[in-house]
Amino acid sequence: MNTYDDSVMDVLKELSNIGAGNAATALSLLLNKKINMNVPTAKIVSFNEIMDLIGGAERPVAAVFLKMEGEIEGSLFFVLSLEDATRFVQQLTHDPTTNFEKFQYEEMAISALQELGNIIAAHYLSAISNSIGQKCTPSVPIVAIDMVGAIVTEGLLQVSEDSDHAIFIDTRLEEITDDSIHQAKGHFFLIPYQESLEKIMRTLGVK
Repeated sequence: MNTYDDSVMDVLKELSNIGAGNAATALSLLLNKKINMNVPTAKIVSFNEIMDLIGGAERPVAAVFLKMEGEIEGSLFFVLSLEDATRFVQQLTHDPTTNFEKFQYEEMAISALQELGNIIAAHYLSAISNSIGQKCTPSVPIVAIDMVGAIVTEGLLQVSEDSDHAIFIDTRLEEITDDSIHQAKGHFFLIPYQESLEKIMRTLGVK
């Protein structure tokens, strides 16, 4: 793996924050409340680091999985804790009985989680692809409620023969109301095929 200096990581973080800002605007309209999003961390990680960064292979999470299609190809995940996924979906569906932590949810809850992940993924990808001048669109999202190990392993099977690194984007969301601020933490993993990763890195300044 190439050594990516701090300036490249700073650019990657800046692009991610642009995507997060656009996603926050879309989520604010969807939820009818103010949403702030920011990216405290953006870096290149090995596949071996992914599970640890999400909380360990046995941690149960809610994940939205999409494929990247176009001039930049690969896979991507958006991962939330079951508690935060429950909170967002309850607000989207107005159904207080949804509870991913207890595996109590209907098809509408899954659709709402798909929409949440799709909004965030689409805006992140748009910020990155616009910057590097390469078209990239997300596929129809797939939702999984499972342990980190099972989710990540299944997603990596599709790209592991061609690539062994991912772009990790730590995501913080704030829901702001008149009397409270609720914080949620998500993880966004963009796993490009090797050729696509090289395109991204070349544009960001890596020879």
